[in-house]
Amino acid sequence: MSARVPRETNPDAPHLPVLIDAILDQVTPQGVWVDGTFGAGGYTKAFLDKGAKVIAIDRDPLVFDMAAEWAGNYPDLVLKRGTFSELDTIAGELVDGVVLDLGVSSMQLDQAERGFSFLRDGPLDMRMGQDGLSAADLVNEGSEALLADILFQYGEERASRRIAKAIIGARPITTTAKLVEVIESVLPKGKPGHSHPATRSFQAIRIAVNDEFGQLISGLEAAERALKPGGELAVVTFHSLEDRIVKKFLQARAGKSGGGSRYAPEQQTDEPTFELITRKAVTADKDELARNPRSRSAKLRIGRRTDAPAADKGRAGLGLPKLTGQELL
Repeated sequence: MSARVPRETNPDAPHLPVLIDAILDQVTPQGVWVDGTFGAGGYTKAFLDKGAKVIAIDRDPLVFDMAAEWAGNYPDLVLKRGTFSELDTIAGELVDGVVLDLGVSSMQLDQAERGFSFLRDGPLDMRMGQDGLSAADLVNEGSEALLADILFQYGEERASRRIAKAIIGARPITTTAKLVEVIESVLPKGKPGHSHPATRSFQAIRIAVNDEFGQLISGLEAAERALKPGGELAVVTFHSLEDRIVKKFLQARAGKSGGGSRYAPEQQTDEPTFELITRKAVTADKDELARNPRSRSAKLRIGRRTDAPAADKGRAGLGLPKLTGQELL
């Protein structure tokens, strides 16, 4: 799960829509598309420029203020505040495509007051929607067991117990710089070219604060409900657990989840709701890597909606990390 490291490598780099050329090569950018993660608007602009109408959704109200300079130039753009887990309701109609970019916006990282970045000192916040539980609430009120579980399950941080114990001993922690100091105090010094020691911990806390994994599965289910037959779903992920969830979701919905054997062949009881456009994850080519280092950990998966009705198929087997008996505050 160190895959989001490129988002912090150069915080002053401009936001570029990752794998946008690969997406446009594989899908039909026409009709009505939902951009469920509007951010800096890179994907939205690309689809608008290809002739699509775009319903752009973001949970962060500030991104729409930042888009005000150019959004008015596109009459086929509709901006909506909300989460992509509700994209079918927000869209209010069946759509021709859905695109989701699960990377953290460079705009959010650049704003120290948002508390996302371990490279910029600011209040310990990390809320994408600017409401609800903050990172400071979690860090200062969560139990040692809960913090260790979050760091391990959501960040794949091997030193989760050591870091959680150090956090408890250093409370109160109200700034990103203080949290970085605490994490660095119990970890080896980072080597040149390696990710920052705080990368995994900051990622895990942000995921917990924003319920990112729960939002992801709900968003995939909402896309399944929103897409017309033949509609396309394109998802760009930036770390292994996200990619695993998207992969397992699309495979399960396409009836390709496996699990059978010669003694007990897999039983397909539901008609597939997706067909796989990408059998394997698409990654950035050399040109894009040179142009946009943030793309190096990105993976793209695309599915096409069938005419089978969407159904509640449950979430078992989709690779959703679970906290072991712990509840958030």
